[in-house]
Amino acid sequence: MKIALIGYGEVGRILAEDLRSADHAVSVYDVKLTPETRAPLVAHARAFGVNLARSHAEAVRGAELTVSAVTASQTVAVALACAGALAPRSFFLDLNSASPGAKITAAGLVESGEGRYVEGAVMTSVPPYRLKVPLFLGGSHAASLLPTLGKLGFAAKIASETLGVASATKMCRSVMIKGLEAMVIESFTAARHYGVEPEVIASLRETLPGVDWEKQATYFFQRAIEHGRRRSEEMREVAVTVRDAGLEAWSADATAERHAWMGDQAEHGLFGERERDGFARSPDWRTEADRILDHVRKPRA
Repeated sequence: MKIALIGYGEVGRILAEDLRSADHAVSVYDVKLTPETRAPLVAHARAFGVNLARSHAEAVRGAELTVSAVTASQTVAVALACAGALAPRSFFLDLNSASPGAKITAAGLVESGEGRYVEGAVMTSVPPYRLKVPLFLGGSHAASLLPTLGKLGFAAKIASETLGVASATKMCRSVMIKGLEAMVIESFTAARHYGVEPEVIASLRETLPGVDWEKQATYFFQRAIEHGRRRSEEMREVAVTVRDAGLEAWSADATAERHAWMGDQAEHGLFGERERDGFARSPDWRTEADRILDHVRKPRA
């Protein structure tokens, strides 16, 4: 099967690896394929036999399935860039963490051409599950795509024939999950400052005994450091979703700010360089909390 992937970040590379292992033809395009950033992406593509396209249109031309896996803010832009080049009746699977409204807009663009749009909502972190990550589908073409996704190895099920339902499920879940990440980072870093983290963690264990708070905190710090920018964009889409329900998005907005801040600090090297220090892979969350505290304690110029 010929498959196009738009977005060659963490998710795109995982999908490419798994699809190529089953001998599917995979073509990818990413706006980050610039002279400054392309070297590791080119190396990955060569290692797995992936075709690197020079544009959205080149990537999707002739593909039976196009998968959009980009940052939330690019959801509509990618649909617009691909729409005119999609093969007649080919599927466009939108995996982006965007609001129901953004998905509906993207669907209109894809279907103004000759593609069949299917909304996808990835319901947990991709790396542990890879291609088999739980995936909710939505839209009038979801049932038609489902058998193909099953043969490819996806663990997909239909949420609704109505566009926006799958994404609303994802967005409402993210209020909790991404919000918990932000709260743990804030709570545990502040507790580290006051020297009370053992007592805080002991209290949490008593209140919520099913959670390994040490392990979970390390994971939360790692994901926010490595994907803070992407998570902040998702949470801004979550905030739109909450406001569209008639509520003030206080929690979602604050979570977006925390993840954006973590992403900014990572980009400026606060947590070390990926190649040198095993970026975002400290085995103890305290290492990252101490880096944050050292940074915020520095006198401002």
